[in-house]
Amino acid sequence: MNINQLESATMGLKINDRARLAEKLILSLDAPSDEENLQLWVAEAEQRLRELRAGKAEEIPADEVIKKARAAIA
Repeated sequence: MNINQLESATMGLKINDRARLAEKLILSLDAPSDEENLQLWVAEAEQRLRELRAGKAEEIPADEVIKKARAAIA
């Protein structure tokens, strides 16, 4: 099916169905693929490691982070 055929078929849908399809299409433009998401997380992890090794960041023990988080929501 080419784009013109798809457009024609889509315009024949009920308005609620077109709205649902439009929402899915728009979300697909904003959401990264699994591969893109993995690349973004790897890049973030590498950046954090560089900052840690350069002394720009410090490690915080998990129990301390959890304790602070619980205190913040209590």
